[in-house]
Amino acid sequence: MSVQVAQAADSPAAKPQQTIHIGFVPGPYADEFRQGVEPQLVRKGYTVRYVEFITGLEANQAVYSGEIAADVMQRSVYLKSYNDRNRTDLVPVVQVPTPPMGLYSTKHRTLADVKHGTTVAVPNDPVNLERALKILQNIGWIRIRPNPNPVDLTEHDVIANPAGIRIVPLESAQAPRALEDVDYAAIQGNFAIASGHKLSDALALEQMTSPYVNQVVVKAANRNSRAITDIVTAYQSQEFRNAILGNRFYDGFRMPDYFNR
Repeated sequence: MSVQVAQAADSPAAKPQQTIHIGFVPGPYADEFRQGVEPQLVRKGYTVRYVEFITGLEANQAVYSGEIAADVMQRSVYLKSYNDRNRTDLVPVVQVPTPPMGLYSTKHRTLADVKHGTTVAVPNDPVNLERALKILQNIGWIRIRPNPNPVDLTEHDVIANPAGIRIVPLESAQAPRALEDVDYAAIQGNFAIASGHKLSDALALEQMTSPYVNQVVVKAANRNSRAITDIVTAYQSQEFRNAILGNRFYDGFRMPDYFNR
Protein backbone atom coordinates (compact mmCIF):
# COMPACT_ATOMS: atom_id res chain seq x y z
CA MET A 1 0.00 0.00 0.00
CA SER A 2 1.28 3.46 -0.87
CA VAL A 3 2.00 5.86 1.96
CA GLN A 4 -0.25 8.90 1.78
CA VAL A 5 2.34 11.41 3.01
CA ALA A 6 5.94 10.53 3.91
CA GLN A 7 8.15 13.11 5.63
CA ALA A 8 11.90 13.36 6.31
CA ALA A 9 14.55 16.06 6.61
CA ASP A 10 18.31 15.99 6.04
CA SER A 11 18.92 18.72 8.60
CA PRO A 12 16.91 21.02 10.87
CA ALA A 13 17.27 23.80 8.30
CA ALA A 14 16.26 21.66 5.31
CA LYS A 15 12.81 21.88 3.77
CA PRO A 16 10.60 18.95 4.78
CA GLN A 17 10.50 16.38 2.00
CA GLN A 18 6.96 15.04 1.58
CA THR A 19 5.61 12.75 -1.08
CA ILE A 20 1.93 13.22 -1.91
CA HIS A 21 0.00 10.64 -3.91
CA ILE A 22 -2.87 12.13 -5.96
CA GLY A 23 -5.39 10.05 -7.92
CA PHE A 24 -6.80 10.81 -11.36
CA VAL A 25 -9.01 9.18 -13.98
CA PRO A 26 -8.51 9.70 -17.75
CA GLY A 27 -8.94 13.32 -18.73
CA PRO A 28 -7.36 16.75 -18.28
CA TYR A 29 -7.15 16.92 -14.48
CA ALA A 30 -3.66 15.46 -14.10
CA ASP A 31 -2.36 17.94 -16.71
CA GLU A 32 -4.00 20.84 -14.86
CA PHE A 33 -2.27 19.70 -11.69
CA ARG A 34 1.09 19.29 -13.44
CA GLN A 35 0.96 22.70 -15.07
CA GLY A 36 -0.38 24.88 -12.29
CA VAL A 37 -0.26 23.10 -8.94
CA GLU A 38 2.79 20.83 -8.83
CA PRO A 39 5.36 23.63 -9.44
CA GLN A 40 4.08 25.43 -6.36
CA LEU A 41 4.17 22.28 -4.25
CA VAL A 42 7.70 21.45 -5.38
CA ARG A 43 8.87 24.86 -4.20
CA LYS A 44 7.46 23.99 -0.78
CA GLY A 45 9.42 20.74 -0.64
CA TYR A 46 6.84 18.25 -1.89
CA THR A 47 7.20 15.45 -4.41
CA VAL A 48 4.01 14.57 -6.28
CA ARG A 49 3.17 11.03 -7.36
CA TYR A 50 0.37 10.63 -9.92
CA VAL A 51 -1.81 7.54 -9.54
CA GLU A 52 -4.06 6.66 -12.48
CA PHE A 53 -7.39 4.90 -11.98
CA ILE A 54 -9.84 3.52 -14.53
CA THR A 55 -12.94 4.47 -12.56
CA GLY A 56 -13.95 7.02 -9.96
CA LEU A 57 -15.04 4.22 -7.64
CA GLU A 58 -11.47 2.94 -7.46
CA ALA A 59 -10.10 6.42 -6.86
CA ASN A 60 -12.51 7.12 -4.01
CA GLN A 61 -11.76 3.77 -2.39
CA ALA A 62 -8.05 4.63 -2.48
CA VAL A 63 -8.69 8.00 -0.80
CA TYR A 64 -10.80 6.43 1.91
CA SER A 65 -8.28 3.66 2.60
CA GLY A 66 -5.39 6.14 2.77
CA GLU A 67 -3.53 4.85 -0.28
CA ILE A 68 -3.68 8.33 -1.80
CA ALA A 69 -4.11 11.76 -0.23
CA ALA A 70 -6.74 13.03 -2.66
CA ASP A 71 -8.39 12.44 -6.00
CA VAL A 72 -9.47 14.86 -8.71
CA MET A 73 -12.34 13.60 -10.83
CA GLN A 74 -15.84 14.16 -9.39
CA ARG A 75 -18.59 16.67 -8.73
CA SER A 76 -20.54 17.12 -5.50
CA VAL A 77 -23.60 15.23 -6.77
CA TYR A 78 -21.52 12.14 -7.55
CA LEU A 79 -19.63 12.45 -4.25
CA LYS A 80 -22.82 12.57 -2.19
CA SER A 81 -24.13 9.50 -3.98
CA TYR A 82 -20.85 7.66 -3.33
CA ASN A 83 -20.78 8.58 0.35
CA ASP A 84 -24.42 7.58 0.83
CA ARG A 85 -23.91 4.18 -0.80
CA ASN A 86 -20.62 3.37 0.90
CA ARG A 87 -21.06 5.13 4.26
CA THR A 88 -17.83 7.03 3.74
CA ASP A 89 -16.85 10.55 4.76
CA LEU A 90 -15.05 11.96 1.74
CA VAL A 91 -15.28 15.75 1.38
CA PRO A 92 -14.55 18.31 -1.36
CA VAL A 93 -11.92 20.96 -0.67
CA VAL A 94 -11.57 23.00 -3.88
CA GLN A 95 -13.09 23.17 -7.37
CA VAL A 96 -11.01 22.57 -10.53
CA PRO A 97 -11.50 23.63 -14.18
CA THR A 98 -13.96 21.15 -15.68
CA PRO A 99 -14.88 20.34 -19.30
CA PRO A 100 -18.65 20.02 -19.83
CA MET A 101 -20.40 16.94 -21.13
CA GLY A 102 -21.19 17.21 -24.81
CA LEU A 103 -23.18 15.56 -27.56
CA TYR A 104 -20.82 14.23 -30.25
CA SER A 105 -21.18 12.43 -33.55
CA THR A 106 -18.86 11.06 -36.22
CA LYS A 107 -21.79 10.35 -38.56
CA HIS A 108 -23.64 13.65 -38.49
CA ARG A 109 -22.53 17.27 -38.76
CA THR A 110 -25.71 18.77 -37.35
CA LEU A 111 -28.47 18.10 -34.86
CA ALA A 112 -30.97 18.54 -37.69
CA ASP A 113 -30.15 15.03 -38.92
CA VAL A 114 -32.20 13.54 -36.09
CA LYS A 115 -35.09 11.31 -37.16
CA HIS A 116 -37.22 8.51 -35.76
CA GLY A 117 -34.96 5.69 -34.60
CA THR A 118 -31.81 7.82 -34.26
CA THR A 119 -29.59 6.15 -31.65
CA VAL A 120 -28.13 8.24 -28.82
CA ALA A 121 -25.68 6.74 -26.30
CA VAL A 122 -25.95 8.07 -22.75
CA PRO A 123 -24.14 7.17 -19.49
CA ASN A 124 -25.78 4.35 -17.55
CA ASP A 125 -25.03 5.75 -14.07
CA PRO A 126 -27.84 7.96 -12.73
CA VAL A 127 -25.77 11.08 -11.95
CA ASN A 128 -24.29 11.36 -15.43
CA LEU A 129 -27.48 10.11 -17.08
CA GLU A 130 -29.28 13.14 -15.68
CA ARG A 131 -26.69 15.43 -17.29
CA ALA A 132 -27.06 13.69 -20.66
CA LEU A 133 -30.86 13.75 -20.60
CA LYS A 134 -30.80 17.46 -19.78
CA ILE A 135 -28.69 18.08 -22.90
CA LEU A 136 -31.24 16.17 -24.99
CA GLN A 137 -34.07 18.09 -23.34
CA ASN A 138 -32.36 21.46 -23.94
CA ILE A 139 -32.09 20.76 -27.68
CA GLY A 140 -35.76 19.71 -27.80
CA TRP A 141 -35.38 16.00 -28.48
CA ILE A 142 -36.99 14.75 -25.26
CA ARG A 143 -38.73 15.94 -22.10
CA ILE A 144 -37.93 14.47 -18.69
CA ARG A 145 -39.96 14.24 -15.52
CA PRO A 146 -38.78 16.76 -12.89
CA ASN A 147 -36.79 14.87 -10.26
CA PRO A 148 -35.21 16.61 -7.26
CA ASN A 149 -32.87 13.67 -6.66
CA PRO A 150 -30.66 13.02 -9.71
CA VAL A 151 -29.39 9.69 -8.35
CA ASP A 152 -32.91 8.27 -8.79
CA LEU A 153 -33.20 9.26 -12.45
CA THR A 154 -33.51 6.54 -15.12
CA GLU A 155 -34.31 6.54 -18.83
CA HIS A 156 -37.89 5.73 -17.79
CA ASP A 157 -38.14 9.35 -16.58
CA VAL A 158 -38.30 10.43 -20.21
CA ILE A 159 -41.98 11.40 -20.50
CA ALA A 160 -41.92 12.75 -24.06
CA ASN A 161 -39.77 11.88 -27.06
CA PRO A 162 -40.89 14.09 -29.95
CA ALA A 163 -37.70 13.42 -31.92
CA GLY A 164 -38.30 9.66 -31.77
CA ILE A 165 -34.73 8.88 -30.65
CA ARG A 166 -33.63 5.56 -29.21
CA ILE A 167 -31.64 5.97 -25.98
CA VAL A 168 -28.76 3.53 -25.50
CA PRO A 169 -27.33 3.45 -21.94
CA LEU A 170 -23.71 2.36 -21.53
CA GLU A 171 -20.68 2.92 -19.29
CA SER A 172 -19.38 6.49 -19.49
CA ALA A 173 -15.86 5.43 -20.45
CA GLN A 174 -17.23 3.45 -23.42
CA ALA A 175 -19.01 6.42 -24.99
CA PRO A 176 -16.16 7.63 -27.23
CA ARG A 177 -15.78 4.16 -28.77
CA ALA A 178 -19.53 3.88 -29.16
CA LEU A 179 -19.48 6.71 -31.73
CA GLU A 180 -18.77 4.07 -34.37
CA ASP A 181 -22.02 2.28 -33.56
CA VAL A 182 -24.52 5.03 -32.67
CA ASP A 183 -25.65 8.25 -34.31
CA TYR A 184 -24.84 10.49 -31.34
CA ALA A 185 -23.23 10.04 -27.93
CA ALA A 186 -23.34 12.15 -24.78
CA ILE A 187 -19.74 12.04 -23.57
CA GLN A 188 -18.32 13.38 -20.32
CA GLY A 189 -15.76 16.10 -20.96
CA ASN A 190 -12.82 14.21 -19.47
CA PHE A 191 -13.46 11.11 -21.59
CA ALA A 192 -14.01 13.19 -24.71
CA ILE A 193 -10.69 14.98 -24.27
CA ALA A 194 -8.84 11.78 -23.36
CA SER A 195 -10.13 10.30 -26.64
CA GLY A 196 -8.90 13.21 -28.74
CA HIS A 197 -12.18 15.09 -29.15
CA LYS A 198 -12.28 18.86 -28.75
CA LEU A 199 -15.06 20.61 -26.87
CA SER A 200 -15.58 22.66 -30.02
CA ASP A 201 -16.41 19.40 -31.87
CA ALA A 202 -19.53 18.89 -29.74
CA LEU A 203 -22.85 19.60 -31.40
CA ALA A 204 -24.27 20.62 -28.00
CA LEU A 205 -22.72 21.20 -24.58
CA GLU A 206 -24.34 20.96 -21.17
CA GLN A 207 -25.18 24.13 -19.29
CA MET A 208 -22.86 23.33 -16.40
CA THR A 209 -23.78 24.73 -12.99
CA SER A 210 -21.62 24.83 -9.87
CA PRO A 211 -22.69 21.43 -8.38
CA TYR A 212 -21.36 19.76 -11.53
CA VAL A 213 -17.90 21.34 -11.42
CA ASN A 214 -15.29 18.77 -10.40
CA GLN A 215 -13.40 19.03 -7.14
CA VAL A 216 -10.40 17.79 -5.22
CA VAL A 217 -11.74 15.24 -2.71
CA VAL A 218 -10.09 14.03 0.51
CA LYS A 219 -10.97 12.09 3.61
CA ALA A 220 -12.72 14.33 6.14
CA ALA A 221 -10.08 13.78 8.83
CA ASN A 222 -7.37 15.12 6.48
CA ARG A 223 -9.12 18.20 5.11
CA ASN A 224 -7.14 20.62 7.33
CA SER A 225 -3.77 18.88 7.05
CA ARG A 226 -0.81 20.92 5.88
CA ALA A 227 -0.50 19.02 2.59
CA ILE A 228 -4.16 19.47 1.65
CA THR A 229 -4.10 23.13 2.68
CA ASP A 230 -1.08 23.67 0.41
CA ILE A 231 -2.90 21.97 -2.49
CA VAL A 232 -5.97 24.19 -2.02
CA THR A 233 -3.79 27.31 -1.79
CA ALA A 234 -2.02 26.35 -5.02
CA TYR A 235 -5.30 25.86 -6.92
CA GLN A 236 -6.64 29.20 -5.69
CA SER A 237 -3.47 31.09 -6.57
CA GLN A 238 -3.00 33.60 -9.37
CA GLU A 239 -0.22 31.34 -10.69
CA PHE A 240 -2.69 28.51 -11.29
CA ARG A 241 -5.23 30.88 -12.80
CA ASN A 242 -2.62 32.23 -15.22
CA ALA A 243 -1.52 28.71 -16.20
CA ILE A 244 -5.07 27.73 -17.13
CA LEU A 245 -6.37 30.93 -18.71
CA GLY A 246 -3.14 31.33 -20.66
CA ASN A 247 -3.63 27.96 -22.39
CA ARG A 248 -6.17 27.81 -25.26
CA PHE A 249 -6.60 24.10 -24.56
CA TYR A 250 -8.91 25.04 -21.70
CA ASP A 251 -11.24 27.18 -23.81
CA GLY A 252 -14.79 26.04 -23.13
CA PHE A 253 -14.06 24.63 -19.67
CA ARG A 254 -16.27 25.64 -16.75
CA MET A 255 -13.90 27.54 -14.48
CA PRO A 256 -14.01 27.33 -10.67
CA ASP A 257 -16.07 29.93 -8.84
CA TYR A 258 -12.93 31.38 -7.22
CA PHE A 259 -11.62 32.43 -10.66
CA ASN A 260 -14.24 35.21 -10.56
CA ARG A 261 -13.20 36.64 -7.22
